[in-house]
Amino acid sequence: MTHTPHAPAAPDVLTLGETMMALRGGGPLKLGGTMDVSIAGAESNVAIGLSRLGHAVRWAGAVGDDEAGELVLRTLRAEGVDVGAATRDPSVPTGLLLFEPRLPDVTRVHYYRAGSAGSRLTPAAVDAAFAGGAPRVLHLTGITPALGPSAAEACRRALRLARDHGTQVCLDVNFRSRLWSADEAATELRGWLPYVDVLIASDDELPLCLPTPSPDSESEKSLLSGGIRELVVKLGARGATVHTADDTLHSPARQVQAVDAVGAGDAFVAGYLSALLDDADVATRLDRAVTTGAFAVASRGDWEGAPTRSELPLLTAAAGTVVR
Repeated sequence: MTHTPHAPAAPDVLTLGETMMALRGGGPLKLGGTMDVSIAGAESNVAIGLSRLGHAVRWAGAVGDDEAGELVLRTLRAEGVDVGAATRDPSVPTGLLLFEPRLPDVTRVHYYRAGSAGSRLTPAAVDAAFAGGAPRVLHLTGITPALGPSAAEACRRALRLARDHGTQVCLDVNFRSRLWSADEAATELRGWLPYVDVLIASDDELPLCLPTPSPDSESEKSLLSGGIRELVVKLGARGATVHTADDTLHSPARQVQAVDAVGAGDAFVAGYLSALLDDADVATRLDRAVTTGAFAVASRGDWEGAPTRSELPLLTAAAGTVVR
């Protein structure tokens, strides 16, 4: 008997970008010592967060044909993320990321990603990801186009395909000053805005999306009138605010014991998109986002503390609670 292979189901979310092998030390790197080995990447952090919340997620990225690349793919597969659209590049290595805690609340990040496989992500890989079924949501960050010309063109291709397929687009600005200048980021990302439905940015990143400086209230109005459906502003310890054409909603941050802020923004995005996929209202999206962000702040690592759906209520438990 022969079996006809089934085409892969369309995912809820498609995201693309670079995921690296991550090494996390316990102090100054120059002093040596042991390091924990994991993976890290803004887009795959979001993918894992969404997968744990019960959503089907496809990650399209490129890794080297090396053990670091195998770690990336193996970890994402273990977390339930579809990596069928990922590619291996035998000519260049997987990127490397070093975390160096220097003070209790200050961590330095060192990138070794120039010329990496992730920086050579191609538009063809994006075509293949969409060929496997158009997603409900395309999630992009401002990190990927900063990696190189090929990765930037892959993002532009994804935006065009999203429009062709009626896919919603979420952009998290995620500006990285070590990868490109503010002027370079602004030039690229402003060209993306006509494709974007949900724009997520920290308050200091918003100017990158505006053609001219303007007061906060005017900047919000200009982005919404330009086609953005929802403007989500991350305010760190002050919570987050969502602006729509009809309303402005604010939520304070959840109060937790801060352990590691790395990955909190990505966890926030995962929570917001999860509730959007559930067709929840804006207030519920914001509530879930600050909840998943709090889980990240209260846990070490980029994605390791991301909650499952059944764990979301744990933040309301009284201190010292033992769940039996």
